[in-house]
Amino acid sequence: MAKHFSISELRVILLEPSPAQNKLITAKLKLLGISDIISFELASQALASLKTDNSPNLILSALYLKDMTGIDLLTQLRNNPDTQDIAFVLISSETQPKVLEPLRQLGACAIIPKPFTSENLDHALCVSLDYLSEDLTLDQDDLDLDMLRVLLVDDSKAARNYMKKVLENLGVRNIKEAANGHEGVQMLEESVFDLLITDYNMPEMDGKELIEFVRKNSWQSNIPILMVSSESDGGRLAAVTQAGVSGICDKPFEPSVVRGLLEKILRDQQP
Repeated sequence: MAKHFSISELRVILLEPSPAQNKLITAKLKLLGISDIISFELASQALASLKTDNSPNLILSALYLKDMTGIDLLTQLRNNPDTQDIAFVLISSETQPKVLEPLRQLGACAIIPKPFTSENLDHALCVSLDYLSEDLTLDQDDLDLDMLRVLLVDDSKAARNYMKKVLENLGVRNIKEAANGHEGVQMLEESVFDLLITDYNMPEMDGKELIEFVRKNSWQSNIPILMVSSESDGGRLAAVTQAGVSGICDKPFEPSVVRGLLEKILRDQQP
């Protein structure tokens, strides 16, 4: 049976150094229907609390904490098999892409700006629920996701784990991984795939170069390609589209968006 979470089932850790902000966020969470909220000042306290049987499934954190940054915290979460699937939302006034990029790569469910609205928070919680829940409606249609062979290419192991969980929640089971474009090319030469999902910014061979190789030189040149990237340069994204990508999705990407793109790509491939 598919596992679905409702907002009342969210068990939240809140890491916000400002008492006033902590009180405000807690009040907004309660108004949205969440009652299980634990606040900590230190990230180390939050990490210790995750070792309990009824540990939280969502962490809301500021970027700058007393003992480490939100980036350090999310890195530890994603590098531990016991905590790598916990939903993580950042609440911060930081807007510099260079600072926020590691969080996107590590698989944050959402990044909420400060000051934020109730709509910002509600949207982030909805994305977190999508991330935690299984949605097998695609598999119940005429799309046989059990048989879908997916190649996932990203130099970030944490990003691959995040995307893999989202795909598995949608019913995809056959997923292979590559750490860079060159490795992806080798796997495409050796095995048949039905869908290629790739990051844009990667060392050695980036996503654009990988797409160009597939479209021009691979025996699987017609494979649907979904790009998942935090790239914001319109010119670069236009070049990727020109190279032959089937769809583009932002990082941090929302499961509902991935579901829609996946459905469109697969239906377009049907005879």
